[in-house]
Amino acid sequence: MSDVKSRLEPVAREGEGREAPRRVESVAATPGKPRTLKLLGPVLVTLSALAVAAWLSWATWSVYMGAPWTRDGTVRAYVVTMAPEVAGRIVELPVADNQFVRKGDLLMVVDPTNYKIAVALGEAAVAQTKAASQNAQIESNRRQKLDDLAVSDEVKQTFASNAISAYAVYQAALANLDQARVNLERTRILAPVNGYVTNLLARLGDYVTVGENTISLVDADSFWVDGYFEEFALDRIREGAPAQIKLMGYGQIVRGHVQGIARGINIPNAQPNDQGLATVNPIFTWVRLAQRVPVRIHIDQVPDGVRLVAGLTATVQIDTDDPKPPLR
Repeated sequence: MSDVKSRLEPVAREGEGREAPRRVESVAATPGKPRTLKLLGPVLVTLSALAVAAWLSWATWSVYMGAPWTRDGTVRAYVVTMAPEVAGRIVELPVADNQFVRKGDLLMVVDPTNYKIAVALGEAAVAQTKAASQNAQIESNRRQKLDDLAVSDEVKQTFASNAISAYAVYQAALANLDQARVNLERTRILAPVNGYVTNLLARLGDYVTVGENTISLVDADSFWVDGYFEEFALDRIREGAPAQIKLMGYGQIVRGHVQGIARGINIPNAQPNDQGLATVNPIFTWVRLAQRVPVRIHIDQVPDGVRLVAGLTATVQIDTDDPKPPLR
């Protein structure tokens, strides 16, 4: 028995020695899986980033091509220039720069002394010429009633023409009186619209002349936005289409709609030179710059806190039938 055990033990030991390397191989093979995952991770991240970038590029291109927009926009308004129609010194100036005034408010008073005197002289001239005209007409009527033995036809015609002439002088006096009264009214300059006094440089006591720009008013009811769109976007712009306006200095969106599209812009090539020849600017045949056409945007809604100022820079987006994301 001892001999059999001694023979079997080496065999068992040999078997154990053979199985040991197999276990080592199986243990050594397991670390390869994490290495493969490490190599696959960056590839997946890169592919995901490319997919997101492609989607964003497509979405941006769709918005750009679907909804016409431009950053080249300007807030505009009508400016009423108040120039005195009579000359004189400013004796009243009840307004200040940037003040809001309503239609009919007093802006300025020119010294009315000379114009009051002119009205008084005109009234006196009217009374005088009226009396002379009436007297001439009475004398003419008296001569016309006499027979040919008392007065000749020549004398009758003379008195009749004198009456007509006197009446014409009376009418001229009436016209001069009306002019004097109009000039007196013009010494008081009133606001023709609701608006804001802007760039007021006139001072009390200044002497103003006829036609001199003295006070300017920005019409508060006339604000609009001009969006200068490239010509290839005009086919997607329709009158009445809703518009979003973003002013550079504000975060709120101003709402409006397309009021009209300009039908003409300046053409530099149409300008002749001193000899009357067309001036044609050279261009690169492979580069064609799109012209910009003004599109007038009527303002419908102004958010609280937004102050419209003529000349502000604006970004304008025209909404189409397709839903698009709002302006940012």
